[in-house]
Amino acid sequence: MRQESVTKRLSFRLATPEDAVELSTLHTAVADHLTSRFGGGPWSSHTSEKGVLYAMRHSRVLVATDGAAIVATFQLATKKPWAIDIKYFTACARPLYLLAMAVTPAMQRQGIGRRCLEEAGRLAREWPADVIRLDAYDAAAGGGGFYQRCGYLEKGRVRYRNAPLIYYELALTKEDMR
Repeated sequence: MRQESVTKRLSFRLATPEDAVELSTLHTAVADHLTSRFGGGPWSSHTSEKGVLYAMRHSRVLVATDGAAIVATFQLATKKPWAIDIKYFTACARPLYLLAMAVTPAMQRQGIGRRCLEEAGRLAREWPADVIRLDAYDAAAGGGGFYQRCGYLEKGRVRYRNAPLIYYELALTKEDMR
């Protein structure tokens, strides 16, 4: 029951600079939560307000709110992130990259992450984009199984700067796909 009520109450909007402190706190809480559950790793990095503001300049940062509280966030970017090697992905004219998705630890496993992916898909189709690409840690702390359950297809496994990654992709249209 609670899952339905939380996901129905969610609203999505673009983040503003005024959200930067709250977003850095959210990302840091998620990093600390993963570290407490799985030990230290590349997921243990803390996020600064400056880092959030940088992301706002180079991507669309979205927030999911439950009332006035930000409970989740993700970014959509047209620029390929450093850890993505496009040779693993389906060739297309308009890829979009999903980055930095985070759900506040106290509200995880209630359908909020799935709603964020649904919203990312809706926004990507409006963009318009052909596919959504992302990477996840190839470790217990990674979200690979979650992305697969949400319809994303595994496209490859790599190591980047000592971090084991799994690449995922969601095709949005068959047009413009090669």
